[in-house]
Amino acid sequence: MSSEDQKSIEKIISGLDTEFLTDHPMCEYCLGRLLAKIGTGIPNEVRGAEVRTHTQLTQIEPEDCWLCDGISGQWSRYASLVTTKLSDWEYATYLVGSKFDPEIIEKEETLWTEVSGEHSEPIKAEFNREVGKLVYDMTAKEVSFDKPDIVTVVDTMYDSIDLQVSPLFIYGRYRKLVRGIPQTRWPCRKCLGKGCERCSNTGKMYQTSVEEIIGREVMKHSEGIDHKFHGMGREDVDALMLGTGRPFVLEIKWPVKRNLPFDEIESSINNSGEGVEVSDLRLSDGKEVIRVKSARPEKKYRVSVSFRGQIDEEKLKEVVSSLGGKTIAQKTPNRVKHRRADKTRARVVKTLELVSYADELATLELVAEAGTYVKEFVHGDEGRTTPSIAEALGVVCKVEKLNVLEIRDKA
Repeated sequence: MSSEDQKSIEKIISGLDTEFLTDHPMCEYCLGRLLAKIGTGIPNEVRGAEVRTHTQLTQIEPEDCWLCDGISGQWSRYASLVTTKLSDWEYATYLVGSKFDPEIIEKEETLWTEVSGEHSEPIKAEFNREVGKLVYDMTAKEVSFDKPDIVTVVDTMYDSIDLQVSPLFIYGRYRKLVRGIPQTRWPCRKCLGKGCERCSNTGKMYQTSVEEIIGREVMKHSEGIDHKFHGMGREDVDALMLGTGRPFVLEIKWPVKRNLPFDEIESSINNSGEGVEVSDLRLSDGKEVIRVKSARPEKKYRVSVSFRGQIDEEKLKEVVSSLGGKTIAQKTPNRVKHRRADKTRARVVKTLELVSYADELATLELVAEAGTYVKEFVHGDEGRTTPSIAEALGVVCKVEKLNVLEIRDKA
């Protein structure tokens, strides 16, 4: 303790209301917290001994303390409770928190009012710090005040430990190689997931999804209790997702394991025969969820189109050439307006190319701005998209197949 700190402590002690302290006997930890903000590296019990020496107060053991009721100084016991609770979990960072009897908190506030709280530290702060340091010594894990993997909340009234486990985030890219699979779990519209005759009591519109195929394998290794899928946009249920795949972040809730064998997980998913492949799996975080969800990358598509009526190939080429680079106006499509705001959006079809035309079936490739409804750009959606290929040709067009070839994100 520096001489300057010593002088400051002695000056504050001389102004303490010793009558209150005599009537409310406290241990040296609780006395020391009255001076906790003076100097650094001095344990509160040492500060408390200074208070006792200068005020000639009777020495009190923690179990007889008016304020803490025996909690102070039991840091090792509480640290052992915490480390035992943490032993079943994988984590790199942690934080210790605590809950105290409201009566103790009320007494502490009374103490600050009667004696002085200007230089005081709350008992919870001392508890969290001292127990947290001992947990570090026992586990060699790092304390994190920002985003710890696990927060342990010690309830000092019942000697119980509650855990708050942070989710595990995993980034990757997926390819969907079969049609008829949605990106995420799709509850039955009729029973809202409860199970009914329409959904064969499964509670789902579709029996599986990209989310479930990936999530099931990750859950097996992480031992989490649930998962949530965050994709960079989504493709239609009947569309393929090809190329290098669509970026996503999978959020695992309450994971027991955090060090996952990503190569093994990728291999299991890719060889499952369920029509979904993943790549580039790695640990991620909540910030990347925001980035993935808010990204607006342009996309490249291949679409097969049939026509009701005969089409001259030269005219088709002219229409394709005229629509490339155009800005189109799209009202919310009829197929989704029951769940999305009905408004008009301007979108740019940046490129449009005729790949082939044979037997009244055209194959087109296009690059479009994020949010473009490609099917509606083809068939016009009863005039809700304009211009459209159907409008320009003057015939009814039908999308037979739609594939996403590329997500042009910058990640």
